[in-house]
Amino acid sequence: MIDWNAVDQVFLDMDGTLLDLHFDNHFWLEHVPMRYAQARGLAPEQARAELLARYRSREGTLEWYCVDHWSRELNLDIALLKQEVEHLIAVHPHVVDFLEALAARHKRRLLVTNAHQRAIALKMEKTRLAGHFDRIICAHDLGLAKEAPGFWERVQALEPFDAARTLFVDDSPRVLANARDYGFRWLLAVLKPDSRAGLREGVEFPAIAHFADLLPGLRRV
Repeated sequence: MIDWNAVDQVFLDMDGTLLDLHFDNHFWLEHVPMRYAQARGLAPEQARAELLARYRSREGTLEWYCVDHWSRELNLDIALLKQEVEHLIAVHPHVVDFLEALAARHKRRLLVTNAHQRAIALKMEKTRLAGHFDRIICAHDLGLAKEAPGFWERVQALEPFDAARTLFVDDSPRVLANARDYGFRWLLAVLKPDSRAGLREGVEFPAIAHFADLLPGLRRV
């Protein structure tokens, strides 16, 4: 699937790619609506419907991923609410094996995420993954979401890279399409970002169900 001799570095998304998206799905679709309903005296169904509409209005923008934005918009301490369900934060199977195999073969490893800085800090503290990366790039520091035109130009200015020799793994087709437009040669989608959901179908990019799918080829390099 990947010619590892033609790859110098690997860019990896966080939520849904390295980490189980179940945490985020539960948080935004169940936990926040529950706390929002409690704070405003709403029925749970009414609170959820109202929040889903507000989420959709920001989908694809940097605000959608911003802890501070939603804390202001909803008058809730989103960072604190994340801590209430932090026990759900989990690393996907074989992720650490994959990151260690990359290091053993001298591939530069970068986390490139839309997650807010406070969310990154919580998840790195919980998972202890930070030490497996040569660099962590947060979209909020660049002022653009990964799906936005111009994002990869900003990454390039910060971290020069050859798109033809970089593998990018993400669970978002929209984000992958933007990377393809920029000129990435190697792209992989993740078919099971949420461990509680089934495999995604109809994905237009080469895809993996688990990082174990990549280990045999990588270890032969």
